[in-house]
Order: sequence, then structure tokens, then C-alpha cells
Amino acid sequence: MIHDSLTNARIYRPLGPLFAAAFDFLAGFDPEAALGKVTLDGDRLFALVQSYVPTPAGERPFESHRAYADIQYVAAGSEIIQFSPLDRLRVTKPYSAEGDAALYSGTDDWPLFMRAGDFAILYPQDGHKPGCLWLDAAPVRKVVVKVRLGP
Repeated sequence: MIHDSLTNARIYRPLGPLFAAAFDFLAGFDPEAALGKVTLDGDRLFALVQSYVPTPAGERPFESHRAYADIQYVAAGSEIIQFSPLDRLRVTKPYSAEGDAALYSGTDDWPLFMRAGDFAILYPQDGHKPGCLWLDAAPVRKVVVKVRLGP
């Protein structure tokens, strides 16, 4: 897991060409962009533009992915992404390759406080619970860039 500000994205470009392309996209992201999927490099790299109102952490499950890393970027608003290593969580819905996700329950003990301009990179070993209420129940504008891992 990596948690930082987009102003420091240059540090993470060496993670690979897909990560560099993802940060290029985020650097030019228009917060007024239409909601939905933006294809950047076929199924290897795409973005999901979202808008929602955060909810209490207790109402949300943890999740993890195997085929993709997430770059979760808050363009407007604020939220908490609860984080936990998978070995501290209990599986509630086994992994499905179709949705590239498994769901978990566990203790909310590692909050990532996300303000506009912040991002988190979450890998397969990183259980995460995005969209959790922090400062207020105001709408969040967010981009989740999915970066394919491996071939």
C-alpha cells in the first residue's frame, strides 16, 4: 500500500509504464469528466470515474483484487479508505475472477485519510474499504485506475 499526494506522483512512475500512464491520466484529469469507465490501454489500464456520498465504515466490506492494482484518487471531497493486510481479515465472499474481487470483514484500525489530491495504490495483499465517512457526508468525486498486474 502506498498513500501520498498526486504532487509526488513522479516518485512512483518507476513502478512501470502502466503506472506512469495512470499518473499522466490523473495529472490531466478533469473533475467535471463524465462518470463511468475510461479505457486507457485496453484491459491493461482503465479508469472508473465515480461520484458518491461516503457512508460509515461499519456499513461497508473490505475488498481485495488479484488481477489489478488500484490507484484510488480523490479529485474532490474527502473520505477514509480503511486498510488492512489480508491476513487480519476474514473472507465473507470468496474471490471471483469475473469481478476480480473478494470481500472480507475485519477491524477498522488503519484509516487512510483521503483529501482532494490524495491517492492510494492498493495491491492484491492490501484489504481496503473505500468510501468511508470522514469529515462530512458531502459528495466525493473519485477516480479508480485499474492497473493490470502481470501479463
